Amino acid sequence: MKTSWRSASLVASAAAVLALTTACGQEQGSSSAQNVGAASSPTLGAGTIAGVGAAGSSAQDQAQSTTAASAGQLTVWNSDEYGKVLTDSAGRTLYRFDKDTAEPPKTTCEGECATTWPPVPASGATAAEGVDKALLGEVTRPDGTKQLTVGGWPLYYYAKDTKAGDINGQGLKGTWFASAPDGKKASTKGGDSAAGDAGGEVAEQAGLTTRNDAKLGEVVVDKNGMTVYRFLKDNQWPMKTECTGACLDKWPVVAPVDEKDTKGINLQGSTPNRGYVVFDRPDGIKQQTIDCIPLYTFAGDKAPGDTNGQGVGGTWFAINGDGEAIGAPK
Repeated sequence: MKTSWRSASLVASAAAVLALTTACGQEQGSSSAQNVGAASSPTLGAGTIAGVGAAGSSAQDQAQSTTAASAGQLTVWNSDEYGKVLTDSAGRTLYRFDKDTAEPPKTTCEGECATTWPPVPASGATAAEGVDKALLGEVTRPDGTKQLTVGGWPLYYYAKDTKAGDINGQGLKGTWFASAPDGKKASTKGGDSAAGDAGGEVAEQAGLTTRNDAKLGEVVVDKNGMTVYRFLKDNQWPMKTECTGACLDKWPVVAPVDEKDTKGINLQGSTPNRGYVVFDRPDGIKQQTIDCIPLYTFAGDKAPGDTNGQGVGGTWFAINGDGEAIGAPK
């Protein structure tokens, strides 16, 4: 992928960042509007599951309920899109939650959250070939049940994954990710990408940068190369989000990115005191902004370079390094 770099922008001082936050006028009251656009749900990635067979084959018949008593012997799915992904014995994808902690292991997904993301039981789980059994552990949940951990991270299923090889929970709300065999996040680039033999680890790039798209020109992408979008129904000054609830399943927020971990991004903004700040959303999620514009990725983008979210619903558009909506009606 050929990348076009913008000229370096001024880096705001800590005091300036505080002023930016004030200038953006973050508004704590959110709208109940939930625009999910006309996009379809994510589809399955290609690849094979060691000891289970190709995703989409007879392994589908072995898929077990998320309330199963045991995950059994864990397996490793060599996904073409996501590198090495940890699954249970029936090929069900296992996930980790950014709001949990690994040191010490702690789960923060309870109640309704645990209905959508059922905890993986610790009892009976054994390591897969190629997985260090010393990484397997357990954490006691608030209800007293034991949840499986890998590398200290509590593991979950996703209720909308219905068969072996489904990975519909990947990247949801910017906090849920498939687990690699060591408990780290699975890559969003496949095992045959630049990761080589690194077990799904990808070459480092800036947390937010730009690339040249053949159709759209300069486009902002995240650290995984996924296209970044803005929602025209959001409010810029004061900052206010119109994408809440189910909308975030389709349009995960871009988590905060240190300004030093950017390339080609306008850190100063269109006018003084309107630059690169973090939006404290009313739902408690922290979201990165450019020029006070909340940033999102799109669940329908399967690989770096995809721009499937462009123009969805006439309200979602990729952005350039200034935060401008590319191709949006004037």
